[in-house]
Amino acid sequence: MAINQKAIPTRDMSRFEWLQERAKGIGGSDAGIILGLNKYRTAFELWLEKTGQVEPVEIDNEAIYWGNEMENVVAKEFEKRTGKKVRRTNFMYSHPELPFIKANVDRLVVGESAVLECKTASAYLAKDWEADEVPATYLVQIQHYLGVTGKEKGYIAVLIGGNRFIWKEVERDEELINMIFEAEKHFWEYHVQQFNAPELDGSSAAEQYLKEKYDKAEANKEIVLPGEYKDLLTRYEQVKNDEKLVKTVKTEIENKIKAELKDAETGITDSFLVSWKNQIQNRVDTKALKEKFPDIYKQVIKETSFRKFAVKEIN
Repeated sequence: MAINQKAIPTRDMSRFEWLQERAKGIGGSDAGIILGLNKYRTAFELWLEKTGQVEPVEIDNEAIYWGNEMENVVAKEFEKRTGKKVRRTNFMYSHPELPFIKANVDRLVVGESAVLECKTASAYLAKDWEADEVPATYLVQIQHYLGVTGKEKGYIAVLIGGNRFIWKEVERDEELINMIFEAEKHFWEYHVQQFNAPELDGSSAAEQYLKEKYDKAEANKEIVLPGEYKDLLTRYEQVKNDEKLVKTVKTEIENKIKAELKDAETGITDSFLVSWKNQIQNRVDTKALKEKFPDIYKQVIKETSFRKFAVKEIN
């Protein structure tokens, strides 16, 4: 199924120019975030980025270099294992009807209506690739690319832990593509263009956003919270109690392991490495500084202001 997608040449773009162009829409790696499938980033964090409130998430030059180098390795190994030929595109594609939906595919497969996505993964994530299925966040990324480019099929190749290579085939799923595009359309038009924040989450980005937006409380101002917040606060208290229980259980397990380690720095099982090593830290003893050098203490002391959040049940 071929479509007349729009394409912008990227061969001569600098990294900065490429990032600026990418920020003008929704890319394949954004799809899993919008659908809540990404374990490392949330829709709220993505909204902050797409609305220009934070700089786009970027890795350092060294990481970019090795990422590109390993992409080449994975692509070449895919060719060796499958007998297929792949080529770079050097274009950023856009959906013809929804131009903010973009695609930067790693490779096109020569002689097939197909794209190739190249990945590297930590050995700790090997279990995610054991079954026939493709991890959900990568599956929607490939379907996003198929929807934009009009290609019929996708391949994903991954190097796991630097020593295990896997490749899988992904058939075009029109129903899933439509679902992905509907979610992306809503995110872009409602959240980004109309500047409506997605539901706040537990990310540090959301915490920082609230801290900066409402950094000062108005003295003695009190509001009546909506009725549904009673259930939310009840849940909050339950979570706090669960946290205490989890902390107690965690400490109990740690103590048992420490007792077994005795004076050993490390301990091993067939699947875990435990360490209990001596650490040295140099910290300023503020109490001693205040007592022995009060004048210096007054010069270096810094007043900080913050809003403390607390919940107390009213009997």
